[in-house]
Amino acid sequence: MNTLSVTLIQSNLHWENKIANLQQFEEKIASLQQPAGVVVLPEMFSTGFSMKPAELAETMDGPSVQWMKRIAAAHKIILTGSLIIEADQQYYNRLLWVLPNGTVGVYDKRHRFAFAGEDRFYTAGNKRLITSVNGWKFNLQICYDLRFPVWARQQSEDTPEFDVLLYVANWPERRSHAWKSLLIARAIENQCYVIGVNRVGKDGNGIEHSGDSMLVDPLGEVLFTEAGKEVISTRLLDKDKLAEVRSRFPFWKDADHFNIQH
Repeated sequence: MNTLSVTLIQSNLHWENKIANLQQFEEKIASLQQPAGVVVLPEMFSTGFSMKPAELAETMDGPSVQWMKRIAAAHKIILTGSLIIEADQQYYNRLLWVLPNGTVGVYDKRHRFAFAGEDRFYTAGNKRLITSVNGWKFNLQICYDLRFPVWARQQSEDTPEFDVLLYVANWPERRSHAWKSLLIARAIENQCYVIGVNRVGKDGNGIEHSGDSMLVDPLGEVLFTEAGKEVISTRLLDKDKLAEVRSRFPFWKDADHFNIQH
């Protein structure tokens, strides 16, 4: 398909309250007036960025994952966002990519935010997830991953590896300049669309979040951003525009070749 509809949901989160968060997101998704192909929720959207996985973690059969499957099926959308997941007796900050048919792709956050102690409670992932929908390839990442460009970099020698780089986040307002700058940089260096969906409001640790969710085109132009309030924005990604940028400015062909060691 030449275009793909994506919906960014920038929301406040009820601190460590799964029932309230799932209810509010169900209402927000039900309110969508435009058909959406992919709906993006923030990082740890059911709890906020909590360091209490022993109390809050669920398995892949748990109620939040089942909720994502039900919502994706009911609205015929792909639903994505991260949850606190327990697997193999370890805790993960796991992004789920849930299809309407119940298929689930997973990405475990590679770069844990040690500044907040995430490395003490969660196990790091070691595999990227590049998935596809209607001919569009998405590279799925989480929050702090944004600071590490090698993990996001296009690696293919013959053709770009992905078309969209997607970040879900609980990124603090005090470092919003870095968030906005790095999202734009990732789009320019990878010649792809970049989607960043962040939360707003104050969390249970008193940390403020300004949102600044963003859609950036392959030239680094900001197509959408909003700060300081809850917002739902549905936008179209244009494959023809992406192809034109890569054809007219084939910088990706001159990139350094490398391998990531796990």
